[in-house]
Amino acid sequence: MTVHFIGAGPGAADLITVRGARLLASCRVCLYAGSLVPRELLADCPPGAELVDTARMDLDEITDALVRAHRDGHDVARLHSGDPSVFSAVAEQMRRLDAAGVPYEVVPGVPAFAAAAAALKRELTVPAVGQTVILTRVAQRATPMPPGEDLPTLAASGALLVLHLAAGYAERVVAELTPHYGADCPAAVVAYASRADEVVLRGTLATVAAQVAAAGIRRTAVIMVGRTLGASSFPDSHLYSPLRGRP
Repeated sequence: MTVHFIGAGPGAADLITVRGARLLASCRVCLYAGSLVPRELLADCPPGAELVDTARMDLDEITDALVRAHRDGHDVARLHSGDPSVFSAVAEQMRRLDAAGVPYEVVPGVPAFAAAAAALKRELTVPAVGQTVILTRVAQRATPMPPGEDLPTLAASGALLVLHLAAGYAERVVAELTPHYGADCPAAVVAYASRADEVVLRGTLATVAAQVAAAGIRRTAVIMVGRTLGASSFPDSHLYSPLRGRP
């Protein structure tokens, strides 16, 4: 028996990987976050599968369900929105499964920031403009950020910032980033990326907070800030250069 931590993708049911879909169709137990994972995915579970919505469960209750399935000899599909490697709370689940002797594997998924970039029709790394992307969040009603990972410190790099779990604090984000990027720096917000109700906002640090407020966006969104979002004049990548590989 194995627990499969499966990245369910950013929202659209058809953005789960082929491997993830196959595992989902083979597991007799499925744990999923009902507030984030598209319910259409549950149709891929085998008939009679046990479906457990973890939206109102704490870590102990989730661990108990996984261990119980292990004892009953059932494979488990543990669906997480986006990709399990980023802001998924998978680490503490895996730590507890290690302690309980329960085997598991991780199946990657399409992360929210990738779906947001697709909605914006933007490459996040542009030659001679920006080659670094920082994925981060703000510490408000969540676990405190480690020392040195506050927004002003990260902004000093000038890299493209992708902020998760921050849509409800857009004004604070703007206030902390503007001194480093400038009010005219391109900014974008994508809510419900890849879903039918997707919302895409484009602007600058001077305008984005007001746009977020007007659209009523509070959650399930990423904020992006950086010069690559507005880049138009930049050299072609060396990747496809006719000079590549020549002496």
